[in-house]
Amino acid sequence: MTESANLPMIFGGIDDERYSNFDSARVLILPVSYEGTVSYGKGTGKGAMAIIDASRNMELYEEETDAEVYKIGIHTLEEFKPRTSPDSMMADLYEYSKKILESNKFLCTLGGEHSISAPIIKAHAERYHNLSVLQIDAHADLRDTYDGTPHSHACIMARVVKDLKIPAVQVGIRSLSAEEARSLKDLPHTKIFWAKDIVGKTDWIENAIGALTENVYLTIDIDGLDPSLVPTTGTPEPGGLGWYETLALIRKLASERKVVGMDLVEFSKVDSLDAPAFLCAKLIYKSLAYIFSSETPKVCREI
Repeated sequence: MTESANLPMIFGGIDDERYSNFDSARVLILPVSYEGTVSYGKGTGKGAMAIIDASRNMELYEEETDAEVYKIGIHTLEEFKPRTSPDSMMADLYEYSKKILESNKFLCTLGGEHSISAPIIKAHAERYHNLSVLQIDAHADLRDTYDGTPHSHACIMARVVKDLKIPAVQVGIRSLSAEEARSLKDLPHTKIFWAKDIVGKTDWIENAIGALTENVYLTIDIDGLDPSLVPTTGTPEPGGLGWYETLALIRKLASERKVVGMDLVEFSKVDSLDAPAFLCAKLIYKSLAYIFSSETPKVCREI
């Protein structure tokens, strides 16, 4: 048995309680195991815990920022289990995340399908003024309803920009319905950066960040990345973002705006494929490194 297999089943496998207990943690990891409205590929219900499992094999030194990020304190909350209906799932998740935010800690949620982001974003909007959302995604997710519910993974951004009137920047979009396309002219609260215009480039990033408000919630649907990197997602649309341009976007976001919360969703667990879960874990850890770059202890240089 390897050393990592003996580590606790928490994000990063942090085996020093000084950096993993709730009271001292700066960051809370919330695994949400839910796939109540999936419409194609299955497995998102097991995605959150698979990412946590994979994270135990990461190096906790982050070389780009020269930081031991975990030393800001990262506590993994108990797994949030599915409820009996989309309505009850979203209501309970809203109340839970609202209560968690009262701790003044940074909430990073792991999905689970993308529908879980809406109630969490609502809770953040009630706590942080002047909030906007940066969405990395293959899909516009602007349907009013899908499969008979407004709480579908295909409706998350409709809840954000239509219901909550929260401004959003949508990055990497390359799939939407005719209904969604027709509605864009009536949606002043969102700005789309189409995948066909930005993939392989970084000259668009400044404009994307410039369209966001002071406080930003970051939602990463992992299908925003190219399926050559993450094939294990519900609807793996071809032509997505690469690893380094995704990092460049999040790094720039963290340097120019205050990121107040984030999630990573739509990873589907497939037993024979470990690399995508590891990528998700690494992307979360690097995002935290950027967001908390001024607070993380440095290893080879002074802060």
